[in-house]
Amino acid sequence: MLRKITVTFFICFCFLLQCSVFHSLALAGIIPNLMIVLTSAFGFMRGEKEGLIIGFFCGLLSDIFFGSFMGFYALLLMYIGYLNGKFSRIFYPEDIKLPIALIITSDLSYGIICYVLLFMLRGRLQFTYYFLHIILPEALYTIVVTLFLYPLILNVNKRLEAYEKRRAQKFV
Repeated sequence: MLRKITVTFFICFCFLLQCSVFHSLALAGIIPNLMIVLTSAFGFMRGEKEGLIIGFFCGLLSDIFFGSFMGFYALLLMYIGYLNGKFSRIFYPEDIKLPIALIITSDLSYGIICYVLLFMLRGRLQFTYYFLHIILPEALYTIVVTLFLYPLILNVNKRLEAYEKRRAQKFV
């Protein structure tokens, strides 16, 4: 129950941070995608199922406030969380290279999929412009923010796992 409350708080906190604080700190109109960071981080820390569920709720929140199609971002972030969950078997908390690589890959693929499905199919064929001016700067900005946000998520996850382990031992 504590994990559900904490994850719900993280989703709401990151969404509010992304929509309010980082809009003020936008660089050339680009803001970091904290929903990708949260979905990817919990995906490779906790596995496919949790990545999928957190991705769904992060995407649903994005759909409700920003989406033109209900369920588009939810489905996209569900896949990202699930695919990042596949790497939970090789995840080591001490190593930051895997999380950074997965988050940048997730953000780049998110941007490319959004371009293909939301822009290219409507006849906007300037992929190099979109990639160089929107996708790549967003990915770089997201990675810079990840360097500060990821240790916080990792620390909270470690504490929750320790709490769950103590609670499980109490009943055995």
